[in-house]
Amino acid sequence: MNIDEFQNLFSRLTHFKANQFHPLVWINGEPEFGKNIYIGGFSEINAKGSRVIIGDNCDIASFVSINCSDSHKKCIGLLNTVICKDIIIENNVFIGSHSIIKGGAHLGHNSVVGAGT
Repeated sequence: MNIDEFQNLFSRLTHFKANQFHPLVWINGEPEFGKNIYIGGFSEINAKGSRVIIGDNCDIASFVSINCSDSHKKCIGLLNTVICKDIIIENNVFIGSHSIIKGGAHLGHNSVVGAGT
C-alpha cells in the first residue's frame, strides 16, 4: 500500500479529510492555511465551530494539538454546550512538539512555542 492509498483508507475509516501535510495529521472543520506550512505527524487541528487561521511560513511539529473547543464546563454540568473560540497563528511561527494551543489563542508574527507547552 502506498502513502496515497493509506491516506485515503485512513480518511474513509476516521472521517478526517486527507490533507497536504502528512497522512497522520487530523484536520476537523475548515481551518485557513497560509503558504509554506509544515505540520508534523500525529498533530490535530480542530476548527469545528470557530475559525482557526494559520499564517505563512509556520512550522508545527509532531504531536501538536490546535483545538478551538473546550468541553470542560459541559463535562462537569455547568453548561449544555461546548465553548468554541477562534485561534489565530500569524506568520513565521514555530510550535514545538507536544504543545497544545486552545481556543482564544493569538500567536503573533515570529512567535516560538516551546515543546510541551
